[in-house]
Amino acid sequence: MPPDEQPLLWQKDTQTDDWTTRFTVGDDPQWDTLLLPYDIAATRAHAWALSEIDVLTETERAQVEDTLDALRGEVRAGNVTVTPSDEDCHTVIEHFLTERLGETGRKIHAGRSRNDQVLVAVRLFLREKLRKVGRQVAAAAEALCTLGERHAGDLMPGYTHLQRAMPTTAGLWALGYAEVLAADLETLRSACRQVNVSPWGSAAGYGVPHLNLPRRAVAERLGFRAVQTHAPVAQLTRGKLELGAVHALVQVAATLNRFAADLSLFATAEFDFVHMPDALTTGSSIMPQKHNPDVAELTRATYHRLTAEMQLLQTLPANLPSGYHRDLQSTKAATMKSIQLTEDLLEAARRLAEGVTFNTEAMHAACTPELFATSEALGRVQRGVPFRTAYRNVAGALNTLSSPDAPEALSVYRTDGTPGQGRPDAIRDQLADHATWTEQ
Repeated sequence: MPPDEQPLLWQKDTQTDDWTTRFTVGDDPQWDTLLLPYDIAATRAHAWALSEIDVLTETERAQVEDTLDALRGEVRAGNVTVTPSDEDCHTVIEHFLTERLGETGRKIHAGRSRNDQVLVAVRLFLREKLRKVGRQVAAAAEALCTLGERHAGDLMPGYTHLQRAMPTTAGLWALGYAEVLAADLETLRSACRQVNVSPWGSAAGYGVPHLNLPRRAVAERLGFRAVQTHAPVAQLTRGKLELGAVHALVQVAATLNRFAADLSLFATAEFDFVHMPDALTTGSSIMPQKHNPDVAELTRATYHRLTAEMQLLQTLPANLPSGYHRDLQSTKAATMKSIQLTEDLLEAARRLAEGVTFNTEAMHAACTPELFATSEALGRVQRGVPFRTAYRNVAGALNTLSSPDAPEALSVYRTDGTPGQGRPDAIRDQLADHATWTEQ
């Protein structure tokens, strides 16, 4: 039977008009095509479970596995995708098995519902993608550590209220963002652990009668750390676990939002502290001289796009009674789109960190004498003057201050994490610790 004539998995003797199909399917085929490899892996484990409880014979299980391998190859080659007429990836898999194996293919849905089937696939997807995002965060942090080392002694103004405040270094600026990214990895680790629980065997949310499904054994085969024991939990956490994952992505994006905001500001002619490589800028259709920091600006903007997806995940499940509702279908697109946005965001951030160059002359020229007022006041404190007295005396004599050169300015800092006292090694230690989960 041609694919567009195949009945949907839930159809009996009824027909659904084209508008209803389009409205209910929405953009699911786009996302389900990405989920196909994960659903295939889960179906392979499901076939093993059915053979363990004698729904499939060992011969039938082997046939299913071989056919799933063939399907996986077709998916990798781009020959099989999910179309609106398929409705979802689950239908594609069952039809593929049925067309090639007949009655054996028709057995594959025993003991499962699309409600738990999609959750297994999404969680396998999320686990893999969160680990990849973790590796990307580590790569961006490493690029910033390298940048920090390269500019450890290059003075620049530090700002409060967008007013020049105290001297810092370009190196310290870079290491600050590197350390925050390292901390963001902890949030990602927690999110990855939370989603790594198996909903398999919960079916529609009420368990499976008659069939004693080996839920823990299947969880182990799929690499899940635990099983959601009570069947309703799978649907009660649909959207909730995805929210936790996307919240972790938003934390990363929040860090990079400010990183990109700094770069966009520092790249202006008014600051002239940084230069973006041509490969990361665009031009103007009317102004020949323009080099626009579009990559940095879109890096900044991605935070807001991710918070919009998180808002959907935060609000959509609210006020729903327990059990599955079609509303929850929308959590899939929000989650998967967030992953894609974050992957691109981190690629942009790494390229920016590796490609940006600092105008050290402009930065040092901006370190005007008043930036050293705090240093002058605390130097007097070291000589025995009470701080408030030193503060007021220096405030009344700002016109007598001068700007020291970089070695002299940095010589007064002795504490780790201050100008000239960067600790990229400490950040790299944190990154190495996270490799235990990102490299799995």
